[in-house]
Amino acid sequence: MEYEQLKEILFAEIERLAPEINELNDQLASEPELGFEEYKSSKAIAEILSRHGLEVEMPFAGMPTAFKAAFDGGGDKKVALLAEYDALPGIGHACGHNVSGSISVLAGLALSKIKENLNGGVDLVGTPAEEGDGAKVEMAEQGLFKDYDLAMMVHLDSRTRVNSRFLALDGLEFTFRGQASHAAAAPWEGKNALNGVQLMFHALDMLRQHVRDDVRIHGIVADGGEACNIVPEKAVAHFFIRAREREYLDNVKGMVLDCAKGSAIATQTEVETGKLCPTLSDLKPNPAGDDLMAECYRELGLPDLKEEYGAGSSDIGSTSYQCPTLHPRLAIADTRAKLHTREFAEFVKGEHAHNAILKGAKILGLACLKFFGDPKKAEQVKSDFLG
Repeated sequence: MEYEQLKEILFAEIERLAPEINELNDQLASEPELGFEEYKSSKAIAEILSRHGLEVEMPFAGMPTAFKAAFDGGGDKKVALLAEYDALPGIGHACGHNVSGSISVLAGLALSKIKENLNGGVDLVGTPAEEGDGAKVEMAEQGLFKDYDLAMMVHLDSRTRVNSRFLALDGLEFTFRGQASHAAAAPWEGKNALNGVQLMFHALDMLRQHVRDDVRIHGIVADGGEACNIVPEKAVAHFFIRAREREYLDNVKGMVLDCAKGSAIATQTEVETGKLCPTLSDLKPNPAGDDLMAECYRELGLPDLKEEYGAGSSDIGSTSYQCPTLHPRLAIADTRAKLHTREFAEFVKGEHAHNAILKGAKILGLACLKFFGDPKKAEQVKSDFLG
């Protein structure tokens, strides 16, 4: 079947299925669930997929709220459509994961209706807990993305971009331990753990002068002691460190650890280092994949702007080191409201969200048709990944 004819049929299926998925989206928005607690959300998605004849594996990858539903349209290429559905503490779906998850579900269902003409297989993979614990990191550690030729999803934003650039991230906890004493009567008998934390902050301020521009180091004092008249015997600092490339971040991490050790030596305290969150990789660039996505955006009358510099971090970076991975962004509305704000959360339900779901599903659907239907494009995407 020719591309234009297949596209017309696909879009008709997306339009037909959209009302059901819009209802799902609004249900997820009304009942937000935190990472690895998305029991109602994952169950609601699985029920819809099962209702449409797809066999759903859940739990998946050892995670109760992860799932996989697969269908095969022949050929030798396989694509993973990633679905997110976790919310943020206190402000619900202010990152729009209910909408991005609904986009993948709608695209996957529509593609399943025309699978005989796809010349490729599609797995719809439910990935919990993007905010914080990062299920995709754990899935990647299990090697679950190595067999895919392409993985992709659409993320909502206040702006439209055909790609994303994420920073690699390490979350570190530093616990300084000293000796308590009376802060006024015998301060010389104490070893001030809070001084160790303070000195580490100063050391990192000095370090910032000598790292690349894309490096970000930001932290807080999580525990500064018990009372003003007691020399703190314990103090804790939390830091996120980020960089555009994982290899360079590993070097920076070594410098940060040295700052902690030096601060402990200078204050006669001891320091222990722990992890705050899973290690996140940068999103490996794939120029051919970005061009493929740009074609889809232009075809739908959307701007095909590309993001050059990353700021945030995501667990999808781990996916991109096992298979070519695309993470385009779609503006949910004409708004300046930023992600992770109450203002943005107002748009993840109702008309604005429904319009975004329709556009996003067509983006993913078109990308699959082009990827399966053009061996040269698929080979270039693979080449960029390997190169």
